[in-house]
Amino acid sequence: MYKQNPEDDNEKKQIKIFQGRIIGLQIFFAGVIILFIVYLFCIQVLDIHKYRIKAQNQRRGSSFSLRGDIYDRNGIKLAGDTIFYDIFARPADYVHDEEELAKILAPILKVSQFNLTEKLKRREPLISLKKGADRQTYSQIAKLRLREIPMDPKNIRVYPQGALASHILGYYNADANVSAGVEYTAGDKLEHVENKINIERTPRGKIIYDLNTNPIDALKPQKGENVTLTIDTAIQHICEKELNKAIKKHKALRGAVIVMNPKNGEILAYAVYPFFDPNKFKDATFLQTKNWTLTDVFPPGSTFKAITVASAMETGKINKHTKINDTGKIKVGWWTIKNYDYSKHPRPGLIDLVYLFEHSSNVGSVLVAQKMTSTEFYDMLKKFGFGEKTGIDLPGESVGLLKSPNKWDSSDHATMAYGYGTSVTAIQMVSALSALANNGVRVTPHVIKYSPEEAAVKIKETRVMSEENAKSITELLTASINRGNTILKEGNYNIAAKTGTSIKPKENGAGYTNKLYTSVFGYLPSTDPKILIYVIVDSAQGYEIWGNTVAVPIFKEIANQVTRMLNLTPDKK
Repeated sequence: MYKQNPEDDNEKKQIKIFQGRIIGLQIFFAGVIILFIVYLFCIQVLDIHKYRIKAQNQRRGSSFSLRGDIYDRNGIKLAGDTIFYDIFARPADYVHDEEELAKILAPILKVSQFNLTEKLKRREPLISLKKGADRQTYSQIAKLRLREIPMDPKNIRVYPQGALASHILGYYNADANVSAGVEYTAGDKLEHVENKINIERTPRGKIIYDLNTNPIDALKPQKGENVTLTIDTAIQHICEKELNKAIKKHKALRGAVIVMNPKNGEILAYAVYPFFDPNKFKDATFLQTKNWTLTDVFPPGSTFKAITVASAMETGKINKHTKINDTGKIKVGWWTIKNYDYSKHPRPGLIDLVYLFEHSSNVGSVLVAQKMTSTEFYDMLKKFGFGEKTGIDLPGESVGLLKSPNKWDSSDHATMAYGYGTSVTAIQMVSALSALANNGVRVTPHVIKYSPEEAAVKIKETRVMSEENAKSITELLTASINRGNTILKEGNYNIAAKTGTSIKPKENGAGYTNKLYTSVFGYLPSTDPKILIYVIVDSAQGYEIWGNTVAVPIFKEIANQVTRMLNLTPDKK
C-alpha cells in the first residue's frame, strides 16, 4: 500500500494558507474600491451642493476695503485712506507682444521703453511694473483695457494735519499690521464694513464674473465706519504751539497739556511732546511715539495737596474752616520735612487752608494727612482712581504706583500728603482732579465720541466725594489764587488751581536726579467749571524752575485763548 509523504501534506497546507491570504487581500481591496466608489458617488452626486459651496468659499474673498476716516469734534478730517495701485504684467495673458506693450505703457509709467521691454520679456508668473501708482496713472491704463496688465489697489493711511494730535491718533500700517492710539483702540470699528460684498477669484486672482456678480460692486472699494473724536483741532493746535514754545525756551526733555471737560470726561486737547508725524512714523524714535503721559509714572508734587485736603475733608477730619499749626518743619521718623519757603517764613503758625494752598505748605499738608489713618487715606486715594487705570480709550495705560496701606510707614504716610509717597500718570491726575470740578464725581476720560448706547458701556461715573465738600475745595483753591502772587488771578475768570514741583527719580528708582517735574492744574470758571487744564514739563533747565515759573505761563496763555474760543461767560465781577 502507498504511504503518503508527510512533506507533501505540509506543502499542501502551506499552499492552502497562501491561497486563503490571497483571497482575503482580494476581498479587502475590493471592499476598499467599493467604498471609494461610494464615497465619490456621494461627493459627486448626493452631496454636490455642499462641495460646490465649499469650492466657492475657497475662491471667495472680500472686495477691496478702505479703513474708516477719523474726524475731530467739528468734522475736520484727521486721518483717512488714500488709494494707490500696484501695476503688474501677466505673461500668460499676453495679447500684445512685449514691444507693443512697452511702447504703450512707457509714456504712462514714465520709464524707459527699452528697460520696460526687457522687463516684460521675463518668464515669471507675475511681473511687477510699478508700485504705488496714483489714480491718474491707473485711469490712463484702465482706459486701454489691457487684460494682461492687472492693477491691484492698495490703501495707505494718510494724516492730513501732519503731527497734530499724533499721540491721540497714533498710526496704522496695513502691510505690517501695526497700529497705535485711536487707530488701535477703534480698529474694529474703522475696519467694520456693513453689507460686506464677497467676490470669487481664480487661483491667479482674477474676478469670476457670474450672473450674480455686480461688476461695479466688485471693483468699488468698500469702507469701514468713521470715528469722531472729542478733540477740538483748534484747541489742540493752541496747546501744541504753546507747549512747544515753552519746551524750546526752557530746553526741557518733554511735556504735556491735557484739556478736558470735567462734566462729561471729553478731552478737548491732548498735546504730548516730543511730537511725531504719523505719516512718517517709521522714522520716529521710541521716545517720540510713546505717549508717556499714559505709561510713565512720576511723583506729582504739590498738586497732590488738593487731593490730600479733599480726602481729609471727605473723611470728616477737617472742614473748610479748619486751621493748622504750621511749624515750618516737622520730623517724621528719620526725616525732617520743611516748607519750601522755610528760609523766608520759618514758622507761619496757625494757618487756614487757603494759606496752605497759597504757600504750598508741606508741613500743613502732612498734619492734615496725619488726621487720617493709613487705611482711610488709602481708601480715598483709590476712590480718586490712583493705583488703577482710568479706562481712557487709548492703549498702553499704566496703573501707577500706590502701596497697600499695611505697607506704609510713618514717612510714607507723611510724604504722600505732598505728592512724594506715590507715583502717578498724568492722565490719572487729570481724572482725579476732575472730580473736584464736577461736584465730586469722576467721569471716565475719553477721546472718542460715543453714541448714548456706547457711552453707557464705556463711560463710568464714580462718586468720589460729596458735592458740598467738592465745592468747598474749589472755593479754597480759588481763594488761594486770588489771594496769592500769581498771574493766574489776572483776567475775567475765577480759577481753582494749584501748582506743583517735584524732584525727578532715577530710572532705576534708586534715589533722585537733579531734574524737576513742574506742573499746574486749574479749572474755570470755578463757579461753574467748563474746562480743566493740566500742564506738566519734565526737566526744564535754567534758574528758578518751579511750577509757577514754567508751567503756569503755558496754562495762562492756553486758558486765555480757549475761553475766547469757547465763548465762556466770565464769572469775575
